[in-house]
Formats: sequence, C-alpha cells, structure tokens
Amino acid sequence: KEFLTNGFERASLKAICEDAGVTTGALYKRFKGKEELFCAVVSDTVKALNDFVEMRSAAQACDLTDEELIKAWEMNESMLLWFNFLYQYHDGFVLLTSGSAGTRYANFQHDFAETMTIKTHEYFMEAKNRGLTHADISMEEMHILLTAFWTTVYEPFIHGYTWDQIEAHCDLICRLFNWNKVLGFKSSE
Repeated sequence: KEFLTNGFERASLKAICEDAGVTTGALYKRFKGKEELFCAVVSDTVKALNDFVEMRSAAQACDLTDEELIKAWEMNESMLLWFNFLYQYHDGFVLLTSGSAGTRYANFQHDFAETMTIKTHEYFMEAKNRGLTHADISMEEMHILLTAFWTTVYEPFIHGYTWDQIEAHCDLICRLFNWNKVLGFKSSE
C-alpha cells in the first residue's frame, strides 16, 4: 500500500512496518533494505509477465503461414487478453510502471518495449523476406513505434482506470494502431 501510494523513493519503511504490524528490525532480518522489499513485492508480477511474454512469443516467425504472420499484427481480442492479464497483476504492474524509480526496475517501461521490439522486428523481417510488405522499418524505428504503443497500454493503469474504462481504452488502441497499414502489409486498406 505504501509503495502504491508513494512509489519506491518516497515510501517510508517506518510506515510499511507500522502497517504490517512488525518492527523495522524484523523487516531487516528478512530483507536487506527497502529495494529488496520492493523487488519481493513485484516479483510475482515480473515472473508472470516474463512467462506471458515467452508464451505469447513462442512461435517462430519462420514457422508461421503467410496468413498467420499477417494476422499476428491484427489488433483485436488478443489486445484485450493483454489487458486482462495485466489487470490480474494490477498493483504490481502499477508499481513497475510508475513507482519503481530508484530501483533496478526504474527503466521497466523502456526495457519491456525493448524486449518486445526484438521479437516483433523478427516477425516483421520474416514478413518482408516473404514479400508480404515492402516497408523499410529499422529496429530503432520499431522500438520507437512499440514504445509509443506500449505507453498507451501502461497509462490506463498508471491513471487508475477501472476495468470498464480499460475495455473502452483497448478498443480505442485497436483503432489507433493499424499495424497492417503502418508496416505496409499488402492486405492493409
């Protein structure tokens, strides 16, 4: 609660201990300090997120049919799956995206976009090699596009959206990001 309210840097160990009904000495027996405690609080979210990304990106681009490769860029119910997953880890995700300054997760948003860029660019290059698109998008440009995209995913959590607001926001994102058109797929409108 203290981390959610104040973020890591402004959070008070004294307040955390009082809220948990333990002494600071007891806390220091279990954790080396405030950052180790913070990392323990977000560890389930980090693990689940890493596992989810790994599961979602397990398919090798070269193993996909042309149709599957093109559909990988469609923004539809798959985007709602992301929001649903992140909502299950709401508090941890909020801490990672807006309360982690001063911890090893301070660059979470950038690092996550970078992780997503690698696999996404692999899919794009496979599509290009097959002649499904003729667009020239560098890895750096892909990173910039994905940073903008993922920011639209982080922000509803940072701003305390309800699930109903997130569903409406998801629909808006799906209309805003027409990846088929941006990446020049032949099937784009």
